[in-house]
Amino acid sequence: MDRDHKTNVMGTLNMLGLAKRINARFLLTSTSEVYGDPLEHPQVETYWGNVNPIGVRSCYDEGKRTAETLTMDYHRGLNIEVRIARIFNTYGPRICIDDGRVVSNFVAQALRKEPLTVYGDGKQTRSFQYVSDLVEGLMRLMEGDHVGPFNLGNPGEFTMLELAKVVQDTIDPNAKIEFRENTADDPHKRKPDISKAKKLLGWEPKVSLREGLPLMVSDFRRRIFGDEKDTQGSQKLAE
Repeated sequence: MDRDHKTNVMGTLNMLGLAKRINARFLLTSTSEVYGDPLEHPQVETYWGNVNPIGVRSCYDEGKRTAETLTMDYHRGLNIEVRIARIFNTYGPRICIDDGRVVSNFVAQALRKEPLTVYGDGKQTRSFQYVSDLVEGLMRLMEGDHVGPFNLGNPGEFTMLELAKVVQDTIDPNAKIEFRENTADDPHKRKPDISKAKKLLGWEPKVSLREGLPLMVSDFRRRIFGDEKDTQGSQKLAE
């Protein structure tokens, strides 16, 4: 969508200009989407990616790639202090229930007794990190001395069918799976190499999918049904 590209490009330019005026350290929250449908697996920060510049997803992919370019231009040309994080799929409490992300979709569908919608054959992979791990990584990045980019993600890799099975195990073993036609340019594999973040930031994720998902489910159940009986879990990792 045009608004995605405008936000990523014009929004980044505006914020870089503000950082320059007030002499602030600038954080760009980039994305694993800059790797496109990767030909290297897992993805390291030195990989340039495989992106279709005129594809249906390109407004986001290329928007973030341009944002990284602008950020480094301001850093090199104007000595702005910047940090770049390439964020992989993240989930957890307070995420928008109907935002279209696969974990949100599966959890909301299972709670509502709807079929879990799997696009394509379900063999495409993603890596899912719990939100508290991401926050810790961003804090270490901002407080450290390294520009990046850094992959921030959980290297645990799941096919969409494996993710659906975890959701079934967590919410409803009888939840049905409904297959639909895949979307264009859907990446086949996605897994971060986090060696750089481990070495330079001393960071790696601690929360597995099977540990973190029930905390998200408790939050979704409360917001969808107004169920207050199972809210303690969603607070557990925030304390």
